Amino acid sequence: MPELLGIANQLPTAGIMTLEEMGQFIEAHTSGQFFKLNSSPKHPLHLQDEELRIIDKILSYDGYTPAMRELFPHNYLRAELLKAIKHPEISYRKFCGDDKNYKGHKQTSDYIGMGNNQNRAFIGLPLNRNQTLSHVQLCQFRNSLSFKQMVNLTVYILYLFMQTGLLSDKNLHCVDSTELAVERQELLASITVKGRKIKIYDDLDCDCGHRRTKRDKSVYVVGYRMHTLTAINAETGQSFPLLSLMAPANHHDSLFLSPLVNLGKAIGLDIKLITADEAYHDKDGTIFEKKVHLVTPPSSNVSLPENFDKETLQVRLDDLCDIPMDYVGIETEGHEFKCGASSGECPRSAICPQFRHIPFDNGYFQRIIYGSDAVKKALEIRKNGERPFNLLKKREGLEFVSNIIFNFKK
Repeated sequence: MPELLGIANQLPTAGIMTLEEMGQFIEAHTSGQFFKLNSSPKHPLHLQDEELRIIDKILSYDGYTPAMRELFPHNYLRAELLKAIKHPEISYRKFCGDDKNYKGHKQTSDYIGMGNNQNRAFIGLPLNRNQTLSHVQLCQFRNSLSFKQMVNLTVYILYLFMQTGLLSDKNLHCVDSTELAVERQELLASITVKGRKIKIYDDLDCDCGHRRTKRDKSVYVVGYRMHTLTAINAETGQSFPLLSLMAPANHHDSLFLSPLVNLGKAIGLDIKLITADEAYHDKDGTIFEKKVHLVTPPSSNVSLPENFDKETLQVRLDDLCDIPMDYVGIETEGHEFKCGASSGECPRSAICPQFRHIPFDNGYFQRIIYGSDAVKKALEIRKNGERPFNLLKKREGLEFVSNIIFNFKK
């Protein structure tokens, strides 16, 4: 399945900066002479803002110098942000003024034309001459952005965020997902391939999946699921979304835990403990191999070991043993337990092995055994990871993101 998603091809590490390297990058470019070139104040597109200079450098590519261009990458990026935040409901042609009226003439954009100084100032277009952007230029800009550039821009934002001190050493991480419905849900075709029914919608990247919601809505949703790695301050309970991956709604959550961890570690995030819901179980131990511990509620699909009471969480050696065993720790074979009987208390002590191993599973015997105080606190604070979704979907309009993505791809 990861091969079908193209995950392996979407996560190159060459050229992606870590948070430490980003700090060195910012220091080098703010203290050097590079950005002092072409500093004539008469140049209408000169970068005065230090932060925009750094973003421009991240988005530019080798050999594309300021002297070779009239518009900078940050101008296109600002135009995309303006379109996505303020005018997601309109087409790119209308936003740029590329629509034609009934006489066949190009219209002046009401959004970035000469009459809208606020939007032009935000993008960085000159206010004294009629220079604008076309939807073709914006499409070319989006297509020219590499995965490395987009990740490095994210690293830059995360670096600035971490300098605020909101994150501390008391952090753990959470992985959760939320559905994003697509309003345009027209079914174009339904075909059967090798006995399996395939449905094709007008937004080719979305699909139909289960909706996991407590609200009174359909159990199915056509659209996407956004999987997010969130940092949670264990002392304050504050949650901060860090990285997200978008996928069609019919892909299982477990497919995206490893890519999120890989991406987080590639940029230098210190990920040691992740709390998540049951759908993100580490089935093959790959997350633990990355030196990351995962804590999830016990899977209902995992059979209970023999002589284990899930109500009291007590383990016994066999059917004849009445004395609960004591937990020793983790061995190669799994969790080790030893006889909990005092000297002379058990008449079978001379003939029983007095120890037992229970293999790792996705139920009560995960790498961090279920029932400890640490696991209980991690699972309780996991709910804090849902708060960013609630805020973004209701207050910031994340429910319309799927429509923005649809227009963005066009």
